[in-house]
Amino acid sequence: MKINRNGVTFESNVDAVQYSLENLIRAALRDTAKFLRKRMIEQLKKSKYMKRLKRLGLSTQYWVRKRENDLQIGFKHDTWYGALSELGDKNQPKRGILRSTVTENISTIQEIQSQYLSALNEQNPDVEEINDEVGADES
Repeated sequence: MKINRNGVTFESNVDAVQYSLENLIRAALRDTAKFLRKRMIEQLKKSKYMKRLKRLGLSTQYWVRKRENDLQIGFKHDTWYGALSELGDKNQPKRGILRSTVTENISTIQEIQSQYLSALNEQNPDVEEINDEVGADES
């Protein structure tokens, strides 16, 4: 948005920055979900009775929601090899594959998401200069 007052032009890039932030967040969540899904399938295949099942890859899914701008990852069907084995049931022991996969890979998740935050700084190099100037003024 451009505003002209007394020969001075004010240009606002707020909308463009918000749009790029939303897209970077969604891309980071999507890459995180892809990584976690692969690790979950590896863990599921190591489990007893699940080595040769082709349904494992199809049962794990992720959803990156646009309005809420968040990530949901889980099992698509309420089956013995999906949600029932995650939470435990009278016929299935609690395996906790989703929970353990996430807790084991927190550092990798942080690395994936920090790559997208650094991409935001590469889009606008002036931000780094301003941060450097503010840091020099404070000391």
